[in-house]
Amino acid sequence: MKALLMEEYKKLRYVDVPDPRISGSRDILVRVRAAAVCGSDIHGFDGSTGRRKPPVIMGHEASGDVAAVGTGVERFKAGDRLTFDSTIYCGSCFYCQNGQVNLCDNRTVLGVSCDEYRRHGAFAEYVLVPEHICYPLPQGISYEEAAMAEPAGVAAHAFRITPVGLDETVAIVGAGVIGLLLLDIARASTSGKIIALDTDPARREAALARGADAVFDPADEGVGREVRELSAGRGADRVFEAVGASAPVRTALSLVRKGGSVTLIGNVSPEIDLPLQSVVTRQISLIGSCAIAGEYPLVLDLIARKKINVESLISRKRPLSEGQIWFDKLYNREDNLLKVVLIP
Repeated sequence: MKALLMEEYKKLRYVDVPDPRISGSRDILVRVRAAAVCGSDIHGFDGSTGRRKPPVIMGHEASGDVAAVGTGVERFKAGDRLTFDSTIYCGSCFYCQNGQVNLCDNRTVLGVSCDEYRRHGAFAEYVLVPEHICYPLPQGISYEEAAMAEPAGVAAHAFRITPVGLDETVAIVGAGVIGLLLLDIARASTSGKIIALDTDPARREAALARGADAVFDPADEGVGREVRELSAGRGADRVFEAVGASAPVRTALSLVRKGGSVTLIGNVSPEIDLPLQSVVTRQISLIGSCAIAGEYPLVLDLIARKKINVESLISRKRPLSEGQIWFDKLYNREDNLLKVVLIP
């Protein structure tokens, strides 16, 4: 089969590789129809995260058709349309048994190559996945939209584990793909004000178009005052940080009210500077949000009912063979791209 192989950092080649073969009775061989480029793939592209060690086939936001199934597969047959989680969990450890499959002791992630494991992903004509992480596509969802279910699931998980009240003010730091999806979910879930912050004016405009009540550049002086004025003088009740670096985390903490919470989703930097006294003396709850834990059916339904607008986030749909071109553009932040979907 053809695949987009990262042979070394910043170097991708469209090459022939061996077809994956069914080895377990619950395996499903998926003919990939659409595979989106995640921000984590871009950060893995230069080796900065340490979780995309070459050689590796990246890609974990994808959808396709069932090409073949193992003898024990019960819910799918050849030709069925599906998508799949990015996390392959065991189902039997303490965390899986408690519904926290995203924290599985034995988890691996599609398209990730780190010290512990190498798991080739979906930037290829075929990918092999276990049945228990697969979900059928509702009627009317395109393959490209279905490939967006993974980032939508990440946003939905972060929102679900955060105690957002029906009339609380929500601030979202980072209006990239995850931030904009969070905005959709928040808009459908709370009547309170929603504030988005991003240094990129095009992304601020995108947040306004999706229903944000106000948008700000976090670098502007007085942004904290502006947010307090929109939230009864206190600050935002719930803040989501969707970048994962020191500066945006500090921004998030500066905007939250006393006794509020900051949910950390971004994961660009392994370590950050944290204003500890501000957290402790104002009794701020810090919530780490990791991946997805059962939100796929919810987000697929929301996408099908157009409650989450994923199509508007797709900037380009291009052949997988052009992968190097579009990785370079995303890495260099060219053309105001949000999401690029590659088609094998």
